Parts: sequence; C-alpha cells; structure tokens
Amino acid sequence: MDWTESVRHLDPRLQALLAGVFTWAITAIGAALVLGTRRLPRGTLDAMLGFAAGIMIAASFWSLLAPAVVMAEAQGTPAWIPVAGGFVLGAAFLRIADSLLPHLHPDLPLESAEGPRTSWERATLIMLAITLHNIPEGLALGVAFGAAAIDGSAALYAGAIALTIGIGLQNLPEGLAVALPLRQAGMSRARSLWYGQLSAAVEPVAAVIGAAAVLVMHTILPYALSFAAGAMIFVVIEELIPEAQRNGRTDLATSAAIVGFALMTALDLGLG
Repeated sequence: MDWTESVRHLDPRLQALLAGVFTWAITAIGAALVLGTRRLPRGTLDAMLGFAAGIMIAASFWSLLAPAVVMAEAQGTPAWIPVAGGFVLGAAFLRIADSLLPHLHPDLPLESAEGPRTSWERATLIMLAITLHNIPEGLALGVAFGAAAIDGSAALYAGAIALTIGIGLQNLPEGLAVALPLRQAGMSRARSLWYGQLSAAVEPVAAVIGAAAVLVMHTILPYALSFAAGAMIFVVIEELIPEAQRNGRTDLATSAAIVGFALMTALDLGLG
C-alpha cells in the first residue's frame, strides 16, 4: 500500500488538526532549548531565521501556488485571476491584522511595539507577534489537506505532508526566537518556555478552520491556496528576512535561506 493511503482514510479536518499539532510540538521543542541556555550566538539565530525564510518561500510556491495554478486551469479559470488575487488578499489580510493587533517583534524595545497603543506587558506583545504570524501557517496546512481530499491525488497528499514537515522545520527557530528574549529579560525558564510554545497554539485551530472552509466551498480552492501563500510570504518579507539581517550578517542569512529553499524544494518534489 502506498504510504499516502494511511493519510487518505482520515477526515481532512483531522489530518489538518494532526498537522497543526505536529508543528505546534516542534515550536515547543524550539522553545524548550531555552531550558539549557540563556544566550545563543546571534549569528546562529540569524542563520536559523534565514533558513526558516527559505523554507517558507519554497513551501509557498511548491505546496500552495503551483497547485493553485493547476486547480484554476482545471476549473476553466484564467490562472492569474485566483492566484494573483488570492495572493494579494492573503498579504493584505496580514497587513490589516498587523495594524489592528498590538504586538512586538522579538529583540526590539517595548517602544517599537506595532498596532494600537496598549499597556500589555512585553511577553504578551512578543507572543502575539509570533501568534499572528502563525495563523497563515495553520491556514496553509488546513487548505493543503482540504485540497488533497477534494482532488484525491497522491501528489497533493504528499505535498500537504511535505508542507507540514517544512513548517515544522521553520517553527523550531520561531519557538526559540520567542523564548530566548524573554529569558534574557529575566523571565524564568518555565515561563519563557510557556510563552514560546503558546505562540503556535493557534496553528491547529487555524488548520481545522482552513480545511473546513475549503471542504464547504470547493470552488475557492485556488483562491484559498494563494491566500495562504500570500500571507506566508508577507511574514517572510515583513519579519523573517529583516530580523535575520538586522545585525549585518547578510551573507550568512542569505546563504541559510538558500539552503532552506533547496531543502524544502527537495522535500516537496521528493515526496510528491
């Protein structure tokens, strides 16, 4: 029996939930690294963030945009309409959410918090920043498994699993990126770990929502896949790449991004 058969017999919402729990668990593992260290060489973190950016760029294309093109053409729709339109909508969604929800990117001073002014503490604002940017990852998982269930092709199931692995890989540094600044600010190891893993708790929920939405409205699949890709690329450009290069290690971060892109490409094409 082909290995994808073990995935196909499950309800796609359950598939999405399991995928979201997996990526959440990887985030927790990353956050747990704070239990053994209070400091990490900045170059190491920059490389990890660059690697995560490469993973997300490749996943957005191979697991989301490329299938969206195929599905749009199968529906008889000019592919550029749902693909470009959904992509822009996804990025716009994250931009609007960024402006409406108070949040603070890790390693930045409290006065650099974005969104409406608030009296919330630093830990909450940092957690909200990562949580906000984990929503598109969860949606991407749900949409991918929903699309695979509707289409029924082994390639799409393999692509959804590759996407799950890829998001899990890039969640590892994200968990640490939340927990480590909190630990350096004097928070206990346990609380730093708690906030670090909590930032990805939204992914299983968003994954189930994404799968349920596409199962109800089949015709929006190309738009939904492109929407998730647009939201993920927004996160890469708005957060991961600037953060990875903020300390001047441009070549290191770029090289790590290339490695991440190549690894995700090999993973997606190898499994698919």
